[in-house]
Amino acid sequence: MKLGVGMDVGTMNLVAARSTEVGTDFSRIRDAFLDVPLVSKKLLRLSGVDFIERDDELLILGDTAMETAAVFGREARRPLKAGLVSPSEIDSIEVLGFLLQKVLGPPVEDGEYCYFSVPAAPVDEPDRDVIYHKRVFEKIICDMGYEAIPSNEAMAIIYACCAEERFTGLSFSFGSGMTNVAMSLNAIECLSFSVARGGDWIDHGAAKSLGATQAKMCSIKEKGMDLMNPTTREEEALSFYYKELISYALDYVLIEFNKIRSQFNLNEPLPIIVSGGTSKAGSFLDFFKAVFERKRRKFPFEVSEIRAAEDPLNAVAQGLLVQARQEYI
Repeated sequence: MKLGVGMDVGTMNLVAARSTEVGTDFSRIRDAFLDVPLVSKKLLRLSGVDFIERDDELLILGDTAMETAAVFGREARRPLKAGLVSPSEIDSIEVLGFLLQKVLGPPVEDGEYCYFSVPAAPVDEPDRDVIYHKRVFEKIICDMGYEAIPSNEAMAIIYACCAEERFTGLSFSFGSGMTNVAMSLNAIECLSFSVARGGDWIDHGAAKSLGATQAKMCSIKEKGMDLMNPTTREEEALSFYYKELISYALDYVLIEFNKIRSQFNLNEPLPIIVSGGTSKAGSFLDFFKAVFERKRRKFPFEVSEIRAAEDPLNAVAQGLLVQARQEYI
């Protein structure tokens, strides 16, 4: 096993990436939990489900928590909310520690470098900061025996997907809690920000519009839908919110780039790379391109192409691993 690990800390998924002799090994766990009565303990043990035992309840973890919540019309509890550690969940730190133990495991050697993702500060909610979030994960990962290094989420996509362009491009990481954006020129970060909207915002808005639960809308989205051809009221509502999210993120690129445009002389068009779990919806790339084309004339620089990350769920972890591996070269 080669040294160095990338750890994508997402609102919906935690994904770890390690290099092996034959490629990259990814491990994932859903970032969710659900409280159930203590009497369910024997059945949970029988089924092999991951859970934490408390004084008067059990906390089911991971994918099983989401599946159980959808079946019983409940909302799974989330240790992260809107991209950051949830202030309303008193169990967040304990649950996050357990989830990271499951997905990351112990270091190969003491002090092994672990690059973990942190979002950029949300420009549309300036009162929120990422300092507490960053330090919580730094402490958890360091306590596991790693040397923990925080790294920008959207820049990780550049490292994973833009080697042929010498790590130059504009990346969008459409996550559950936030959408992160970064622009890089020759591996140098020139612009990074986030907006406090993502997949959860889509699910919440669509659910509220139709009087459904957020868990149900998330389930519909993940079972597979075509954004270019919605076939039900639920899918149509989801597509409306997808369109609004993409338009919102593109508008902020214009706003934020205009603040720094005098610092750069962009001679070549840049590629746009879209990634993140929220981008896994059917026809997302075509949908994104259609929204972008309506804004292309006003865009502040030329775009050479728009493409999707080959592996959108794992791209951030892969880019973080690229950075961690540099520590051993």
